[in-house]
Amino acid sequence: MTFRRQRGLTEQAATAAVDQACRMLRLPTIRSQFPELAATAEREQMSYLGFLSELLLAECDDRGRRRSERRIKAAGFPCDKSLRQFDFDANPNIDAAVIHTLAKCEWIKKSLPLCLIGDSGTGKSHLLIALGTEAAMAGYRVKHVLATKLVNELVEAADEKQLTKTIARYGRVNSLCIDELGYMELDRRGAELLFQVLTEREEKNSVAIASNESFSGWTKTFTDPRLCAAIVDRLTFGGNIIETGTDSYRLATTRARAEHQAAAG
Repeated sequence: MTFRRQRGLTEQAATAAVDQACRMLRLPTIRSQFPELAATAEREQMSYLGFLSELLLAECDDRGRRRSERRIKAAGFPCDKSLRQFDFDANPNIDAAVIHTLAKCEWIKKSLPLCLIGDSGTGKSHLLIALGTEAAMAGYRVKHVLATKLVNELVEAADEKQLTKTIARYGRVNSLCIDELGYMELDRRGAELLFQVLTEREEKNSVAIASNESFSGWTKTFTDPRLCAAIVDRLTFGGNIIETGTDSYRLATTRARAEHQAAAG
């Protein structure tokens, strides 16, 4: 379909032409915002070039936002967690400057690992999701998965002779966020399959993990000492280790809220 360009269109006809052109060119933001932007341009006496730049930048900004939303959705985060929501004052073990430096995603660009180690309620899962979200917003492909879910998926894939494809799929994302590593003991087969995923990603793409066990306690999860040592090596070499401590600020917050309610009552 071609447009017959005419001079001297009425404002109504021009509006209809812009609307139709935006539909054909798939420019939804310009289509929805051009009346308001046109009115602003007229009021502020913008040049034609200035008006055109406002239209195109609005479209680019909105497309970037939608791409970020798609990457965040594809990551499979179990809930919405951001660094803005994190209470650094509640956990002095966590250096806010270090976390905000990690949020710049240089470690992902360099394909380095990240380990968040600490007891339940100390904020490691929150930080794992928040840093993963920052990476998705920065344009990286991210995948979040629980350690047990990942291992179960790998075992099923091996049984169905789909292991190579599954490992390749997990190998392609820029940052693989593995949560709750260390909560359950893995049998040798499961541990070996997880090791294959880590090996596939080594020095190619980053891995971020959250664990409630210190590295010395990982022998309870990976019962083969050599395999355990190899996995620890994959997850720590050249990477960042953040220790979130042992005091649950989540529990402390719950207690403080209960005490406040009791005092108020």
